[in-house]
Amino acid sequence: MDDNYQTYLNRVARMTLPEAYRSQVQHIQESSKFQPHSGYRQAAPFPGYTLITTPAAEASENSTFYEKLEIYQQELLKLPVNRDLIVPVPPASFHLTLADLIWDSAYRHACEKNPEFEQELRSCFTEIFQQYQQSITQESQPIYWQVLGLIVMPRAVGVCLIPQDERCYEEIIKFRRTIYQNPRLIALGIEQHYHFTAHITLGYFGEIIPDLDRTNLSALLSQLNQQWLLNSPEFLIHRVELRKFDDMTGYYRQPDWPSLAIS
Repeated sequence: MDDNYQTYLNRVARMTLPEAYRSQVQHIQESSKFQPHSGYRQAAPFPGYTLITTPAAEASENSTFYEKLEIYQQELLKLPVNRDLIVPVPPASFHLTLADLIWDSAYRHACEKNPEFEQELRSCFTEIFQQYQQSITQESQPIYWQVLGLIVMPRAVGVCLIPQDERCYEEIIKFRRTIYQNPRLIALGIEQHYHFTAHITLGYFGEIIPDLDRTNLSALLSQLNQQWLLNSPEFLIHRVELRKFDDMTGYYRQPDWPSLAIS
């Protein structure tokens, strides 16, 4: 399902063009992941499991990258639009998702249907990671990606990443293929839903007022995106971890849960 290298580059490059912002802001929707409560929006329950890079608060190897991203998030929030349009995610939780696994109603249903689901999921990834580690014959080289620019999604806004070169892309696609083609995972109900679009979410859309000036919003986003043209910090994909989440503000794991040094 995932793109080849050149197709990926072409697709995500189009997502950061001014005309893409003009088109996308016409279709933005309020995210159900954050709900109004006592005058401000709070994270709504949205439980599940995912495979992600180590979150910002714990990722010393990408500390400089995340510091720049936090500053950028603040600039996004300062845009002269209605106050509740963008609900920020905590900078400590910034991460790159390498493979979506299971969430919300599908996760709840899986746990109801099989009380051992979570234990089996973790066991499965312990096995997958061990096999993957053994399949890396030569000494693995660093996998670097970098920020291409700001992207607008239907219910969220973030920054999109591109690989440093084709090898860095293929390493991640190979890893994703290993995950989604695993028979044990498939039996647990894990399947691939999306093409890979490497991104780090900065915030979700909250209140979208009826008279929102969408033309102005797209222009503001386009201007903000200009910052990345001359400054594209590198992001090291160093480690992938199985993490659980209860909502979109935090991702956690126990010390004995499976993880993989990927480069």
